[in-house]
Parts: sequence; structure tokens; C-alpha cells
Amino acid sequence: MASIPSSSLEAAPPVKTAAAWRGDELEKTGEWIYLLSDDQVAELEALGERFLAENPDLRTVQAEDYPLVACADAVKEWGSDVDFGRGFVLVRGLRTHLYSDALSSAIYYILGLHMGDPIRQNEMGDLIDHVYATSDKTMDDPTALSAKVRDKLVYHSDSSDVVALMCLRPAKEGGLSCLVSGAQIYNEILERRPDLAPLLLEPFHWDWRRQDHNAPADTYTSPIVSLVDGVFSMYAGSLYILTAQEYEGVPKLTPEQIEVLELFDTITYEEGMAIAMDFRPGDIQWLSNYAALHARTTFWDWPEPQRRRHLLRLWLSRETDRPVAPGFGKNGVVQHRSAPRGGAEEHPEGHFDIYSVSVPRLLS
Repeated sequence: MASIPSSSLEAAPPVKTAAAWRGDELEKTGEWIYLLSDDQVAELEALGERFLAENPDLRTVQAEDYPLVACADAVKEWGSDVDFGRGFVLVRGLRTHLYSDALSSAIYYILGLHMGDPIRQNEMGDLIDHVYATSDKTMDDPTALSAKVRDKLVYHSDSSDVVALMCLRPAKEGGLSCLVSGAQIYNEILERRPDLAPLLLEPFHWDWRRQDHNAPADTYTSPIVSLVDGVFSMYAGSLYILTAQEYEGVPKLTPEQIEVLELFDTITYEEGMAIAMDFRPGDIQWLSNYAALHARTTFWDWPEPQRRRHLLRLWLSRETDRPVAPGFGKNGVVQHRSAPRGGAEEHPEGHFDIYSVSVPRLLS
């Protein structure tokens, strides 16, 4: 990747929308928490029970198969907050202490269908991923998968329009979900080092292999900032830019690119920039990958397996008018749920050998 002289690039102007926020200011309000009503909870429980009884194929089931009435306006509000507001919302009020994990998952998947279209999270085709520690590896280990360890996770973007997390059980200690505004980080860089800000519009190489051990290539490329028709979007996570440097054939970062990445990380972790959430059972977080970066603090589990921290994750694509630069983020390489990458074999009944498609089996 050849360096583009900063004089030939034009930085985006400061972002002045609701997507530019500071965590220490948001924490003073509860505007980012949506509390479900009794009627909404009852509707979701009834739909979830029907979903389990019918056991639909997760790859083909549609939102209209499980229509919402009591929750319809709420879903529109969450979508507006995610797409055009602060970029995230926390939904609270489900009675998961009374549910099986399968029922919790069914309710979550139904809401996910109404918030967008689920996409595959890895080459095995998982549509619901389990964030559940299965080893004591740290993220310094190249074989570690972020969803399967207790180590802290640095701020990053995921591979979809929206990433959603549902808490089945929180950790004994730690495991806070931390969010930071990408627009606010950019505004700070623009104010402090306007000469470096345009470099964020350049394409960088990202480590694909470390994110998914079965990825068909070592890296993919994307800029950190997209500015199209005046719409600002961010895709970040310097860890995977730096580890991509280890692959043969990946151009070395220039001193200026290293400098802007270091400044980006410095600002990201400054006091007051982020907001931290201590998930409760049943909480659902909807987050725009274009608006906010997310991280996790180190956590410690209960000794009993059935009490250990367990989150569910969905990646969703949303039908919006948001324009982004070509090849922006990982959207160019992820797979939609009904279109596997070439080579996957199907059962005669339409199920893939490599993953299960029913909520109960996904939890087995």
C-alpha cells in the first residue's frame, strides 16, 4: 500500500451530529437505555415460544413470519438511534431468569430479524455466536479467538452494519462492555493533528486470518474513515492492522500511518471518552459499527460452568441509505446467511453439514 501524500487527500470536516459524544456526558443520562413494557415482554415471550415449537431454518426465516405489534414502534426507535442517533441503544426488561437459554435465543433472533438481516460470522456459517470463555489464552496468542477468552479486548469494529449482544449470564467480576464514539475520536484527531487526519481515508491492510482462522485469505483492505456524500463512517481496530504487517507481501506502514494509529489509540483510551456498561441478564445492546467502537474489560468467571459469563452475538446488515466508500469495513468479504462461500455442501433437506440451524441445537 503506497503512501498517499497528505496534500492529495482531503479530510472530512468535524462531525457535529448526535454520533459525536463523550461517555462521561452520556453516563449522566439514561437516554440510551430502553425499558421494555409488560405488554412488550409478553409479546416477545409468546413469539419466542412459537419460534421454538416451529423450529424454523435460521437461514431462511423472515421477520414477517413473526410479526411484532407491541414492539413495532420500539424497533423503529432503536433503528433510528443506531442509524442516525448516538449509534447504540441498550434494551432491558426481558425475564431471562424464567427462560431456558433456547427461549432467550429465540426472542433475541426474532428481534434481530426485525432489526436487520443476520449474516454469517465465520466460515463455518454460524448465525448466532456464543461469547463464552473456553480457554485461558490471552489476545497475545495468535490462536486466541476474542469470543472464547476472558482477556480484555481492545476497541475495534465488527464486520457488519450492526453488532448485537444479548447477556444470558454476566461474569462474576469484570467483563464490562465499553463503547466509544468514532466521530468524537476523529474530531479530536482533526483538532490536534489536521495533517494526519486525511491518512485515515487511505486503505489499510487488516488481519483476516486472526479474526477467523478459516478465512480464505490472510488480509483484506479498508480505510478507517469513509466520507461519502457528507456521511461519516468509521471502521477501526489497530491491532489487526498491526498484526497484518506480519504477512508476506503486505506493504509496510509509513511513519505517518503509524503516528496516526498511535494518536487514534491514545485518544480512544483517554478518560471520559468511553461509556462502560455492566450487562444484566436479558440486556440486549444494538450497536452501529459505523458509529461506535467497542471493547471489553477482562473478566473472571464463576467456577460452575452453568454460571459462567455467556453472551449471544448477532451480526446484522441493515437496509439503509448510508453511503460508504468502496470496500469499506469488512462488508465486502462477509457472507450473507443464504449465500455461502463456494464449496460448502448441503444436506438433502437444505441444512449444511458444518453447522446447525435450530436455536436449541445452537445452544447444545
